[in-house]
Amino acid sequence: MNFIFKNLKGDRVIWLIVLVLSMISVLAVYSSTSSLAMRTQDGNTEYYLLRQMQFLAFGFGLMYVIHRIKHSYFSRIAQLLLLITIPLLLLTLLFGVNINDARRWLKVMGFTFQTSDLAKLALIMYTARMLSKKQHVIKDFDKAFLPVVVPMLLVCALIVPEDLSTTVLLFATCLILMFIGRISMRHIGITLWLGGTVFLLYVAFSLVNGSQKSRVATWQSRLKCFVAECEESQQVVQSKIAVVKGGLVRVAPGKSEQRNFIPLPYSDYIYAIILEEYGLLGGLLIIALYLGILYRSIRIFIQSPGAFGAMLAVGLSISLVMQALMNMAVTVNLLPVTGLTLPLISMGGTSVLFTSVALGIILSVSSDIEVKQQRMAMA
Repeated sequence: MNFIFKNLKGDRVIWLIVLVLSMISVLAVYSSTSSLAMRTQDGNTEYYLLRQMQFLAFGFGLMYVIHRIKHSYFSRIAQLLLLITIPLLLLTLLFGVNINDARRWLKVMGFTFQTSDLAKLALIMYTARMLSKKQHVIKDFDKAFLPVVVPMLLVCALIVPEDLSTTVLLFATCLILMFIGRISMRHIGITLWLGGTVFLLYVAFSLVNGSQKSRVATWQSRLKCFVAECEESQQVVQSKIAVVKGGLVRVAPGKSEQRNFIPLPYSDYIYAIILEEYGLLGGLLIIALYLGILYRSIRIFIQSPGAFGAMLAVGLSISLVMQALMNMAVTVNLLPVTGLTLPLISMGGTSVLFTSVALGIILSVSSDIEVKQQRMAMA
């Protein structure tokens, strides 16, 4: 155990939070996949548990390797990653695997992954890079604003046809980074106007042309069901029942009843299963853990001597925590259905792996701060 802790660098609290979230994931996935296993794996209820544990173990390994890399290297990687991401997003739109009436997945060499997960990572890294490099001309429209906003709008435009929730999450994260990076409020206002205009033009074109009408119709349906109950909102009703059954305090791992009625209880609605089995206090613990990651990342932001590392850490943590909060808000009917998973808890391979990469980068920034502080103490 001492050997492990000696080789772990970076913020120890974040490491601990990741470990706790992973343990919660194992319990929640095992409980929520029993019905799925009965239908698809001939009653082998351990199948999805072992699969999730493999993903988490690989994610930990990935996190460990990445956190040992000097964070300045990610500035160079960001450009290459963005260049790879844009054609991948185009390929996904044209030839992506259709799951639940949405083309969000690309199959490469038998491995299926959600390209928007890679796009989130690439764009946040690239935005942090550009904002840090352009600080001396940060108020300039041509030299600072355009190099930041053009890739941002391009990536979001390629994601929005099939994944509105991820687009909103990524767009909001980049706007926050622009604010932190001292982009002028006038330019941020222009970004909001451009983003809103592009989205409205897309919706109008889709409704008139009918080429992507299915997704726009899905968004309309979800908004209607959010305002007034309809047949499709039964998943929300079942989620509410799970919340009520959980009460204030409950310790009943594996005893969820609503897992048999909630669609996708192991991914989109896994928080409902947690609330049913561990009560409101269990749900609040999950929120506290995610906010803990954000708080520790803000500390890294404050302590970081370089602008790139500071914005990289806070940008990735904002995206991760905002996604978690949006997922939980959908579960308790504070937001329309989005399709966003609960990072590091929901079942899923690519989600766990890309979340692990993001956390590894945050820990890399923290590790470099530790090294510099140790050198200063010895000087």
